Amino acid sequence: MYRDDDGVIKINHRDLGSFYLFAEGKPETLFCENETNTGRLYNYPQPGTFKDGINDYLIHKADSINRIPKGTKAALNYELSIPAGKSTAIRLRLSPKFLTSPFTDFDKLFKQRLSEADEFFNDLQQSLKDKDDKNIQRQAIAGMMWSKQFFYYDVAKWLKGDPSQPPPPIERKSGRNHEWTHLNNADVISMPDTWEYPWYAAWDLAFHTIPIAMVDPEFAKHQLLLLTKEWYMHPNGQLPAYEWAFGDVNPPVHGWATWRVYKIDQKLQDGHGDRKFLEEVFHKLLLNFTWWVNKKDNNGNNIFQGGFLGMDNIGVFDRSAQLPTGGYIEQSDGTSWMAMFTLNMMRMSLELAKENPTYQSLATKFFEHFLYIAGAISNEGIDLWDEEDEFFYDVLHTPDNRRTPMKIRSMVGLIPLFAVEVLDAEVFDSNPEFTTRLEWFLKNRPDLAKLISRWGEKGKNQRHLLSLLRGHRMKRILKRMLDENEFLSSYGIRALSKEYEANPFRFYANGNEFSVKYTPGEGDTALFGGNSNWRGPIWFPVNFLLIESLQRFHHYYGDDFKIEYPTGSGQQKTLKEIAHDLSERMVNIFRKDKDGNRPVYGQYQKLQSDPNFNNYVLFYEYFHGDSGRGVGATHQTGWTGLVAKLIQLRR
Repeated sequence: MYRDDDGVIKINHRDLGSFYLFAEGKPETLFCENETNTGRLYNYPQPGTFKDGINDYLIHKADSINRIPKGTKAALNYELSIPAGKSTAIRLRLSPKFLTSPFTDFDKLFKQRLSEADEFFNDLQQSLKDKDDKNIQRQAIAGMMWSKQFFYYDVAKWLKGDPSQPPPPIERKSGRNHEWTHLNNADVISMPDTWEYPWYAAWDLAFHTIPIAMVDPEFAKHQLLLLTKEWYMHPNGQLPAYEWAFGDVNPPVHGWATWRVYKIDQKLQDGHGDRKFLEEVFHKLLLNFTWWVNKKDNNGNNIFQGGFLGMDNIGVFDRSAQLPTGGYIEQSDGTSWMAMFTLNMMRMSLELAKENPTYQSLATKFFEHFLYIAGAISNEGIDLWDEEDEFFYDVLHTPDNRRTPMKIRSMVGLIPLFAVEVLDAEVFDSNPEFTTRLEWFLKNRPDLAKLISRWGEKGKNQRHLLSLLRGHRMKRILKRMLDENEFLSSYGIRALSKEYEANPFRFYANGNEFSVKYTPGEGDTALFGGNSNWRGPIWFPVNFLLIESLQRFHHYYGDDFKIEYPTGSGQQKTLKEIAHDLSERMVNIFRKDKDGNRPVYGQYQKLQSDPNFNNYVLFYEYFHGDSGRGVGATHQTGWTGLVAKLIQLRR
């Protein structure tokens, strides 16, 4: 970049070409180099200017900027006196071509862009009547757009170090991400929060694509394709988790997101789905599925360990670390996530089989694998279902071959609800090979067939149900989930039962006590940095999947199937009505209540009552399990942006 004789900053980029930055008022232009200050950080002084040079020049009057007006980092220095209660506008214009009068039509163009944005959202929200809902949805979508960021990380280059810098410590070569030397990222990616979490995470990104697809399905598809590219996905098939530990394991939701984005896009394109996109991601997910089976099914018994699986401190132990007891944990959520992944892959196979019958055999493969997982989760000697408590728990296996159920009622035990799929009669009519193989398998393996809900009983409109949960187990889990003394909050489903507020879970090992207490707001442990908490708050991604699962169950059972909601209320509701009410509870986090307050802002009266703030909505990382107050990262529109889809579904 350099300043020309007219005071305009000329920008030349290797890939993006040339641009001109025009600044009204002829402010002072400052330049330095966007390089690390090695003297300040490593006590290794080098000549030149550095990325903190402009700051040091302005604050400390240091000789730290380039004397010739050019460099790789630039700033415009305005000296303004703004009276109390007044404001001043600064007008800038970035253009790919030189403009002799860049500000002549500035105001007209600015108003035009505002009008175009209003027109776009008027079309998107034409069926929404509530003004506050429109405002919330529009800001959620805007947040998704603002959360895009260029992400650059070349692991091999980082491990070697910069040739012009001091050599990195030798430990780096065997440290973080040293097994991911193929990874070379240089793309615009949707971030969880460009302020607090300016890096991508595999399962966060999958959820991001749902609200993004509402307005920009091409970008949503691009994001899902991106993580399966050779310079992202590990050669062994693993998807990168996040930058500080690509080898960690996030829940396998990429298949779910791919199918959902495909269907959203198909609807927007008048029924024409992007089969090339679906097929390309599907083939890469075959590798990812194989990685899961080979790496995370330790004993080859279709029970999966997984480890971290996104829900930071939800367990009594750090599930990514070596256990203080030794041994390993058979994870209810890891196994359930894989059952869901299997059904996602089966559904995509059946869609692709419409034009290529070869995919019927893959659909059969995933159907059978789902049955094996369903069999394993109830297998004697492994059983993750506790008959006494009627809930799913993780099981600790210690080196002395003891099995101990970790009886914590948490989101871990609700995730089996996610593994549900409904097949219409048309699927069987149009896929004869798939149907024949299913009939043979179910006839010859009745022990597995009986494990999946009501396969032999056709539901509404001759539909078949695939689920990990038979009717009895589903009702028992929902009884707990919809109990206001356990999981059900005024604002969604808590990640941990409120039962543990008065009666914390305690576990003893090697003379040490480990405990889990219901903690509805900020975390009180140092696990995962301490700024995340899955021991009571409401999290949008898992709540969204619970709502979808209830909708699918209703698709099979219909309006005749009702359960008590809330538990103990005496009111009977259909699963569709319950899903709708849970959506309402979650959207209510952001809506103004009868007093004009938004639960998301809690006691912050400045944000509640000041007209300069109270119509602007922040989308937090997670929410207080009792009050709905926003907690964690403040601008994590990311997966909390799912509220835009929930508002759309209300139609």
